[in-house]
Amino acid sequence: MNRKLAIVLAAGKGTRMKSDLPKVLIEVRGRPMIEYVLDALAAAGVDEILVVVGYRADDVRKVLSNRPGLRPQLRFVEQTEQLGTGHAVMVCREALTGHAGPVLIVAGDSPLMQADSLRTLLTEFDRRKPACLLGTAHKENPQGLGRVVRDAEGSFLAIVEERDATEEERRVTEVNMSCYVFNCADLLFALDRLRPANAQAEYYLTDCPGALKAAGRTVEARAVLKPVETLSINTREELAAVEAAMREQEGADSPGAAN
Repeated sequence: MNRKLAIVLAAGKGTRMKSDLPKVLIEVRGRPMIEYVLDALAAAGVDEILVVVGYRADDVRKVLSNRPGLRPQLRFVEQTEQLGTGHAVMVCREALTGHAGPVLIVAGDSPLMQADSLRTLLTEFDRRKPACLLGTAHKENPQGLGRVVRDAEGSFLAIVEERDATEEERRVTEVNMSCYVFNCADLLFALDRLRPANAQAEYYLTDCPGALKAAGRTVEARAVLKPVETLSINTREELAAVEAAMREQEGADSPGAAN
Protein backbone atom coordinates (compact mmCIF):
# COMPACT_ATOMS: atom_id res chain seq x y z
CA MET A 1 0.00 0.00 0.00
CA ASN A 2 1.20 3.54 -0.74
CA ARG A 3 1.92 6.07 1.97
CA LYS A 4 -1.24 6.59 4.04
CA LEU A 5 -2.40 10.11 4.83
CA ALA A 6 -5.27 11.09 7.12
CA ILE A 7 -7.27 14.30 7.45
CA VAL A 8 -8.83 15.02 10.84
CA LEU A 9 -11.64 17.58 10.87
CA ALA A 10 -11.08 19.65 14.00
CA ALA A 11 -12.16 23.23 13.26
CA GLY A 12 -15.46 23.50 15.12
CA LYS A 13 -16.66 25.11 18.33
CA GLY A 14 -18.07 23.32 21.35
CA THR A 15 -21.24 25.44 21.36
CA ARG A 16 -23.74 22.68 22.13
CA MET A 17 -21.41 21.42 24.84
CA LYS A 18 -21.78 24.81 26.58
CA SER A 19 -18.02 25.29 26.38
CA ASP A 20 -15.83 28.03 24.97
CA LEU A 21 -13.21 25.45 24.02
CA PRO A 22 -12.76 24.11 20.51
CA LYS A 23 -14.91 21.00 20.53
CA VAL A 24 -12.00 18.61 19.98
CA LEU A 25 -10.24 19.91 23.11
CA ILE A 26 -13.14 19.10 25.42
CA GLU A 27 -11.87 16.39 27.74
CA VAL A 28 -13.09 12.82 27.80
CA ARG A 29 -11.82 10.99 30.86
CA GLY A 30 -9.11 13.58 31.38
CA ARG A 31 -7.85 13.84 27.78
CA PRO A 32 -8.86 16.05 24.85
CA MET A 33 -11.19 13.94 22.72
CA ILE A 34 -9.09 14.41 19.58
CA GLU A 35 -6.16 12.61 21.20
CA TYR A 36 -8.10 9.34 21.11
CA VAL A 37 -8.66 9.85 17.38
CA LEU A 38 -4.96 10.50 16.76
CA ASP A 39 -4.04 7.41 18.80
CA ALA A 40 -6.37 5.25 16.68
CA LEU A 41 -4.91 6.63 13.44
CA ALA A 42 -1.37 6.00 14.65
CA ALA A 43 -2.22 2.43 15.67
CA ALA A 44 -3.87 1.87 12.28
CA GLY A 45 -0.58 2.63 10.54
CA VAL A 46 -1.24 6.10 9.13
CA ASP A 47 1.99 7.82 8.06
CA GLU A 48 0.92 11.46 8.18
CA ILE A 49 -2.02 13.39 9.65
CA LEU A 50 -3.36 16.75 8.50
CA VAL A 51 -5.34 18.36 11.32
CA VAL A 52 -7.78 20.98 10.03
CA VAL A 53 -8.03 23.69 12.69
CA GLY A 54 -10.26 26.77 12.77
CA TYR A 55 -11.90 28.05 15.94
CA ARG A 56 -9.12 28.93 18.42
CA ALA A 57 -6.67 27.25 16.09
CA ASP A 58 -3.60 28.22 18.15
CA ASP A 59 -5.01 26.41 21.19
CA VAL A 60 -5.44 23.19 19.24
CA ARG A 61 -1.94 23.49 17.78
CA LYS A 62 -0.45 24.09 21.22
CA VAL A 63 -2.13 21.07 22.80
CA LEU A 64 -1.31 18.68 19.98
CA SER A 65 2.23 19.91 19.41
CA ASN A 66 3.10 18.47 22.83
CA ARG A 67 2.18 14.92 21.81
CA PRO A 68 5.09 12.51 22.37
CA GLY A 69 6.70 10.57 19.52
CA LEU A 70 7.58 11.43 15.96
CA ARG A 71 5.09 9.28 14.06
CA PRO A 72 2.72 9.81 12.51
CA GLN A 73 3.82 13.27 11.44
CA LEU A 74 1.27 15.97 12.32
CA ARG A 75 0.67 19.00 10.11
CA PHE A 76 -1.90 21.72 10.71
CA VAL A 77 -4.05 23.31 8.02
CA GLU A 78 -6.18 26.32 8.97
CA GLN A 79 -9.78 26.78 7.85
CA THR A 80 -10.21 30.50 8.45
CA GLU A 81 -13.92 30.39 7.60
CA GLN A 82 -16.03 27.40 8.69
CA LEU A 83 -17.91 26.75 5.46
CA GLY A 84 -18.65 23.06 5.95
CA THR A 85 -16.87 19.72 5.98
CA GLY A 86 -16.22 19.78 2.25
CA HIS A 87 -14.58 23.19 2.58
CA ALA A 88 -12.45 21.85 5.46
CA VAL A 89 -11.00 19.28 3.08
CA MET A 90 -10.68 21.86 0.27
CA VAL A 91 -8.22 23.87 2.38
CA CYS A 92 -5.97 20.78 2.43
CA ARG A 93 -5.59 20.86 -1.36
CA GLU A 94 -2.03 22.20 -1.34
CA ALA A 95 -0.96 19.63 1.26
CA LEU A 96 -2.49 16.86 -0.86
CA THR A 97 -0.60 17.85 -4.00
CA GLY A 98 1.70 15.05 -5.07
CA HIS A 99 0.19 12.49 -2.71
CA ALA A 100 -0.47 9.21 -4.52
CA GLY A 101 -1.77 7.01 -1.73
CA PRO A 102 -5.09 6.75 0.08
CA VAL A 103 -6.58 9.65 2.02
CA LEU A 104 -8.49 8.68 5.16
CA ILE A 105 -10.87 11.37 6.45
CA VAL A 106 -12.30 11.23 9.97
CA ALA A 107 -13.93 13.57 12.49
CA GLY A 108 -11.84 14.81 15.38
CA ASP A 109 -14.76 14.47 17.81
CA SER A 110 -14.97 10.65 17.55
CA PRO A 111 -13.05 9.46 20.64
CA LEU A 112 -14.43 5.91 20.41
CA MET A 113 -12.89 5.36 16.99
CA GLN A 114 -11.15 1.97 16.89
CA ALA A 115 -7.79 1.31 15.24
CA ASP A 116 -8.82 -2.15 14.04
CA SER A 117 -11.83 -0.70 12.22
CA LEU A 118 -9.58 1.80 10.43
CA ARG A 119 -7.07 -0.92 9.55
CA THR A 120 -9.87 -3.03 8.09
CA LEU A 121 -11.10 -0.08 6.05
CA LEU A 122 -7.63 0.70 4.69
CA THR A 123 -6.98 -2.95 3.86
CA GLU A 124 -10.32 -3.22 2.08
CA PHE A 125 -9.58 -0.03 0.14
CA ASP A 126 -6.21 -1.40 -0.96
CA ARG A 127 -7.83 -4.67 -2.06
CA ARG A 128 -10.82 -3.17 -3.88
CA LYS A 129 -9.23 0.09 -5.13
CA PRO A 130 -12.44 2.15 -5.47
CA ALA A 131 -12.49 5.92 -5.88
CA CYS A 132 -14.08 6.16 -2.43
CA LEU A 133 -14.83 3.70 0.35
CA LEU A 134 -17.15 4.73 3.18
CA GLY A 135 -16.75 3.20 6.61
CA THR A 136 -20.31 2.79 7.87
CA ALA A 137 -22.05 1.25 10.86
CA HIS A 138 -25.41 -0.22 11.79
CA LYS A 139 -27.13 1.68 14.58
CA GLU A 140 -30.26 0.45 16.31
CA ASN A 141 -31.59 3.99 16.67
CA PRO A 142 -30.22 5.98 13.71
CA GLN A 143 -32.15 9.15 14.48
CA GLY A 144 -30.41 12.29 13.22
CA LEU A 145 -27.84 10.45 11.09
CA GLY A 146 -27.47 10.21 7.34
CA ARG A 147 -28.64 6.88 5.95
CA VAL A 148 -26.61 4.78 3.52
CA VAL A 149 -28.96 3.82 0.71
CA ARG A 150 -28.19 0.79 -1.46
CA ASP A 151 -29.74 -0.68 -4.60
CA ALA A 152 -31.42 -4.09 -4.89
CA GLU A 153 -28.02 -5.74 -5.39
CA GLY A 154 -26.61 -4.10 -2.26
CA SER A 155 -24.37 -1.60 -4.04
CA PHE A 156 -23.95 1.92 -2.67
CA LEU A 157 -26.38 4.47 -4.09
CA ALA A 158 -26.25 7.55 -1.89
CA ILE A 159 -26.00 9.15 1.54
CA VAL A 160 -29.41 10.60 2.37
CA GLU A 161 -29.68 13.02 5.27
CA GLU A 162 -32.56 12.30 7.63
CA ARG A 163 -34.38 15.54 6.81
CA ASP A 164 -34.41 14.52 3.11
CA ALA A 165 -35.18 10.83 3.63
CA THR A 166 -38.39 9.06 2.71
CA GLU A 167 -40.17 6.96 5.33
CA GLU A 168 -38.59 3.85 3.84
CA GLU A 169 -35.11 5.37 3.91
CA ARG A 170 -35.56 6.42 7.52
CA ARG A 171 -36.01 2.75 8.43
CA VAL A 172 -32.47 2.02 7.15
CA THR A 173 -30.12 1.30 10.06
CA GLU A 174 -26.84 1.64 8.13
CA VAL A 175 -25.49 5.12 8.82
CA ASN A 176 -22.77 7.43 7.59
CA MET A 177 -20.23 8.18 10.34
CA SER A 178 -18.06 10.68 8.42
CA CYS A 179 -15.34 8.09 7.90
CA TYR A 180 -14.03 7.83 4.34
CA VAL A 181 -11.05 6.58 2.35
CA PHE A 182 -10.51 8.29 -1.00
CA ASN A 183 -8.06 7.80 -3.78
CA CYS A 184 -6.33 11.18 -3.65
CA ALA A 185 -6.86 12.09 -7.33
CA ASP A 186 -10.54 11.14 -7.09
CA LEU A 187 -10.94 13.21 -3.92
CA LEU A 188 -9.54 16.29 -5.67
CA PHE A 189 -11.84 15.62 -8.64
CA ALA A 190 -14.88 15.45 -6.33
CA LEU A 191 -13.89 18.57 -4.39
CA ASP A 192 -13.80 20.53 -7.64
CA ARG A 193 -17.45 19.62 -8.16
CA LEU A 194 -18.79 20.60 -4.74
CA ARG A 195 -21.28 23.45 -4.72
CA PRO A 196 -22.87 25.21 -1.70
CA ALA A 197 -26.38 24.30 -2.86
CA ASN A 198 -28.00 24.45 0.57
CA ALA A 199 -29.54 27.00 2.91
CA GLN A 200 -26.31 27.27 4.93
CA ALA A 201 -24.21 27.98 1.78
CA GLU A 202 -21.76 25.32 2.95
CA TYR A 203 -19.75 22.69 1.11
CA TYR A 204 -20.58 19.19 2.33
CA LEU A 205 -18.10 16.32 2.21
CA THR A 206 -21.08 13.96 2.04
CA ASP A 207 -21.66 15.20 -1.53
CA CYS A 208 -18.28 13.87 -2.71
CA PRO A 209 -19.29 10.17 -3.02
CA GLY A 210 -22.32 11.21 -5.07
CA ALA A 211 -20.16 13.39 -7.36
CA LEU A 212 -17.84 10.46 -7.98
CA LYS A 213 -20.68 8.05 -8.62
CA ALA A 214 -22.29 10.51 -11.05
CA ALA A 215 -18.99 10.60 -12.94
CA GLY A 216 -19.01 6.82 -13.30
CA ARG A 217 -16.35 6.16 -10.66
CA THR A 218 -16.58 3.35 -8.13
CA VAL A 219 -17.94 4.19 -4.70
CA GLU A 220 -18.40 1.47 -2.09
CA ALA A 221 -19.50 1.29 1.53
CA ARG A 222 -18.52 -1.30 4.13
CA ALA A 223 -20.12 -1.56 7.57
CA VAL A 224 -16.79 -2.05 9.36
CA LEU A 225 -17.45 0.30 12.28
CA LYS A 226 -18.66 -1.15 15.56
CA PRO A 227 -21.85 0.03 17.27
CA VAL A 228 -19.77 1.73 19.97
CA GLU A 229 -18.16 3.89 17.27
CA THR A 230 -21.56 5.43 16.50
CA LEU A 231 -21.65 7.17 19.89
CA SER A 232 -21.12 10.87 19.24
CA ILE A 233 -20.59 13.81 21.58
CA ASN A 234 -22.81 16.83 21.08
CA THR A 235 -24.13 17.32 24.61
CA ARG A 236 -22.93 16.78 28.16
CA GLU A 237 -25.28 13.79 28.39
CA GLU A 238 -23.65 12.20 25.34
CA LEU A 239 -20.21 12.89 26.83
CA ALA A 240 -21.24 10.93 29.93
CA ALA A 241 -22.45 8.05 27.72
CA VAL A 242 -19.13 7.94 25.85
CA GLU A 243 -17.17 7.90 29.10
CA ALA A 244 -19.34 5.05 30.36
CA ALA A 245 -18.70 3.11 27.13
CA MET A 246 -14.95 3.63 27.55
CA ARG A 247 -15.06 2.29 31.10
CA GLU A 248 -17.02 -0.72 29.86
CA GLN A 249 -14.46 -1.34 27.11
CA GLU A 250 -11.59 -1.17 29.59
CA GLY A 251 -13.36 -3.66 31.80
CA ALA A 252 -13.86 -6.05 28.89
CA ASP A 253 -10.19 -5.76 27.87
CA SER A 254 -8.73 -6.17 31.35
CA PRO A 255 -7.08 -9.51 32.36
CA GLY A 256 -9.53 -11.94 33.83
CA ALA A 257 -12.57 -10.08 32.50
CA ALA A 258 -13.89 -13.21 30.84
CA ASN A 259 -13.52 -15.33 33.99
